[in-house]
Amino acid sequence: MAEFTVAILTASDKGARSERKDESGQVVRELVEGIGGQVVAYDVVSDDLPLLRDKLVEYADMLQVSLVLTTGGTGLGPRDNTPEATLAVLDRQVPGLAEAMRAFGYRKTPHAMLSRAVCGVRKETLIINLPGSPRAVRENMSVILPALPHALEVLRGRATECATLRQDDV
Repeated sequence: MAEFTVAILTASDKGARSERKDESGQVVRELVEGIGGQVVAYDVVSDDLPLLRDKLVEYADMLQVSLVLTTGGTGLGPRDNTPEATLAVLDRQVPGLAEAMRAFGYRKTPHAMLSRAVCGVRKETLIINLPGSPRAVRENMSVILPALPHALEVLRGRATECATLRQDDV
């Protein structure tokens, strides 16, 4: 039995038209299943803001998943609408996740600072925007995966204490 439920949403005009295989979504699936996540919804949709927004609401409100991971649509392109769709549905932001991903990515490429990814909470669902490339997804997930199980426990009211032993306390 999985510890938490997950929805994966890939924003890609080409992917929605079956002109490109969604490798990033598959990387997300592999990584979340590796830490106990059960993927209960997976969609590849166009970069249309209303469609992205409606999918996020569906996942959080109707499916009531613990975690939504989006991939794609976080750059500067005119069709990159994932952050706007996410901001439209959030109750509150969790900026530390996006900041950590950008900081880690910047050590590899200055292009990471161009990411407009946002993270936050809608009701009891954590929503995280990831980049569109499989490599960048893997790198960004490596940064946030250690924090996800605890974040989801706190969000669902199963844990209340965030203080843990830090590495420099050892």
